[in-house]
Amino acid sequence: MNAMLTGAQIRQFMPGGARDAIRAGRWTGTTAGLADGYVQANLVILPEADAADFAEFCRLNPKPCPVIDVTAPGSPRPEAAAPDADLRTDLPRYRVYRAGELIDEPFDISAHWRDDLVAFLLGCSFTFEHGLLAAGIPMRHIEAGTIVPMWRTNRQCIPAGKFHGPLVVSMRPIPADQVALAAAVSGRYPRVHGAPVHAGDPAALGIDDLSAPHWGDPPVMEPGDVPVFWACGVTPQAVALESKPELMITHAPGHMFITDLPLAGIAERA
Repeated sequence: MNAMLTGAQIRQFMPGGARDAIRAGRWTGTTAGLADGYVQANLVILPEADAADFAEFCRLNPKPCPVIDVTAPGSPRPEAAAPDADLRTDLPRYRVYRAGELIDEPFDISAHWRDDLVAFLLGCSFTFEHGLLAAGIPMRHIEAGTIVPMWRTNRQCIPAGKFHGPLVVSMRPIPADQVALAAAVSGRYPRVHGAPVHAGDPAALGIDDLSAPHWGDPPVMEPGDVPVFWACGVTPQAVALESKPELMITHAPGHMFITDLPLAGIAERA
């Protein structure tokens, strides 16, 4: 069996090497902080019969669901994002939902794969965290080695076909004097969720307890930090619980697909 990598080791890998390590089972942790300069993506896999409705859901809700790539039916190869990759094996952990019920959290979804499945890659906010760090803005979850916290909110997405449900947000504690800078830096990347949807009082989003996220780990807050919330690609998982499609396979929260797409290629000019 191949030896597991440390966080310091996996962070030295470029996208292809990181995916190889994940496929070999040498890394099963969060992808936050990995592959500096490259786009990370959330994953949603659905039967072809549901793909058109979900594509429309993404079009109507681009903040939580910005589409990076869509595969051909039955193909696990994301031709635009990473043509040498295999979406059945190249994420550290997956979630499998049937009729709205979470039934499995495997490291490999080959046993669940079918010839009618279509995969959507949606931009992930882990992508712009490197820019935030470069601007001197701390990322508390990376420092702590934890998974970014995420919550269902009281905001509803625009429905499409069978797909409906709440917006999910991720939260990063940001020093108060850097909130505007964090918004400006992340706002340059609308294809990976862009600028925050809210900063400050979590109750405005229907969040009662910051210490109890619905996904991820409790946040590490330092004195003077402000909670800043971004639209999150876990939104389709909340939608799966409400819409109950026959089958939906996703990434496990915090465990993304690392693409070959350079961050510079999706940045908007400041």
